[in-house]
Amino acid sequence: MSSSMSYWMLTSARYSIAALQRGRRLYSRYVLSRSPSKWKPFLQGPPALRDEVLRGGLALPKACRHISTEEDFNLQLSPAQVNEVLRAGELVYQPLSLPGGAPNPVLRFESNQLAANSPVEDRRGVASCLQTSGLMFGIFDGHGGHACAQAVSERLFYYVAVSLMSQQTLEQMEEAVENMKPLLPILQWLKHPGQSIYEDVTSVHLDHLRVYWQELLDLHMGMGLSTEEALVHSFQRLDSDISLEVQAPLEDEMAMNLSLQVAFSGATACMAHIDGIHLHVANAGDCRAVLGVQEDNGLWSCVPLSCDHNAWNPAELSRLKKEHPASEDRTIVMEDRLLGVLMPCRAFGDVQFKWSQELQRSVLDRGFDTEALNIYQLKPLHYYTPPYLTARPEVTYHKLRPQDKFLVLASDGLWDMLSNEDVVRLVVGHLAEVGGHNKSDLAQGRTNLGLMQSLLLQRKARGLPITDHNAATHLIRHALGSNEYGEMEAERLNAMLTLPEDLARLYRDDITVTVVYFNSDALDAYYKGG
Repeated sequence: MSSSMSYWMLTSARYSIAALQRGRRLYSRYVLSRSPSKWKPFLQGPPALRDEVLRGGLALPKACRHISTEEDFNLQLSPAQVNEVLRAGELVYQPLSLPGGAPNPVLRFESNQLAANSPVEDRRGVASCLQTSGLMFGIFDGHGGHACAQAVSERLFYYVAVSLMSQQTLEQMEEAVENMKPLLPILQWLKHPGQSIYEDVTSVHLDHLRVYWQELLDLHMGMGLSTEEALVHSFQRLDSDISLEVQAPLEDEMAMNLSLQVAFSGATACMAHIDGIHLHVANAGDCRAVLGVQEDNGLWSCVPLSCDHNAWNPAELSRLKKEHPASEDRTIVMEDRLLGVLMPCRAFGDVQFKWSQELQRSVLDRGFDTEALNIYQLKPLHYYTPPYLTARPEVTYHKLRPQDKFLVLASDGLWDMLSNEDVVRLVVGHLAEVGGHNKSDLAQGRTNLGLMQSLLLQRKARGLPITDHNAATHLIRHALGSNEYGEMEAERLNAMLTLPEDLARLYRDDITVTVVYFNSDALDAYYKGG
């Protein structure tokens, strides 16, 4: 690592740490404006320190570690070690053909994840519905801890799958439970969110899922909800269950503690449901979905399939103001954050922005060790008419065409670094480099995505080796290592990957990416009646 790069990073880190040391408390996970934290807590401590920290936009989770020194920045990775770090979370999967031998509209998916937080707060999941049709892909970005993201990533797909079931299938599910028989399988996980920390409370989760399908049965809907209705109801119902679970009396202390952590942390979510040519994207928060499209003339474009729910979205700001009295117009969003604290305006959990102050006190006064559980007890200054936050998703429908080549789902750690156009351009360049997916279209087609394609051709002309075989890894590499001109700088990438654990979140966020490739031949067959 060059002396200039080390000096820049270390000076920035020292500036932040010095401000905190003056208050005689050391927090070691901070955020600068480039990758802002979801949280900006109202801090306890000396007013001068609190004002200084908030003025700089630093978010300070409760974590005490050592101060990083020059020695911590001397570590330098070899190219092979850089690749090892970047590829540690890789996943590639090719779904099977559909029942009856029909080709799957999803050719394959590639995914990867790189942590900045410790432990990582992002989650991802991929599953197929076994009692209905369709593949589901999800990105879940936690804040205030990983508990809510873990819970949502494990449970949301089940709610969606149940919502899509017919009356007959729901009756079979209920009959199996009543007669103590095995349940019909609901999901086949192609990428499970990871080792569950909720194994001791899965019976409670199943009970609540059962209550949900019993209510669906009472509606007598015959063929079930539409996909859009299923997505909206599932997001809202799961969020409601998360809220109710921590209010309900449970004898098991571990189950109560986990329920509290889930409810008082938060998670944004973006998921896609693909059934034949029908693509639905449901988004709540600031994860994002973008479609890469190559038109018949060979030109490439990006089509956003979600909108970020934050203060920079005029429609979202208007929605918030309509839902609260006019007297709160100036306080509902302050410093581009909900109530001056939270970046996303839609999320699971985060009951501090949904419950009354009385309900919060009644739950927290039941003897929880909130310090040990790392529970944020936020008291926004202008908390008058909750709820201020919702998990209701915005659903976008897109009818897939053979021209639709891939879908990128990612947490905001990627979008903080790269624009929609950058991401599509990088995936196009990656596909042209590695081949294996509609290679002739990609190699022969022209592109209006510009600079990266030109750089790629120069690279190929020089005979340089292919770096990544996974598009998600390729995106993460460029998010961390590209300069303002879109050129990869090995020194910059090395510096970003060797930041000490207690400082990594100062410069970047967790990044989780899933790239879904579509089968153009299968999509074409749908339109031709094949």
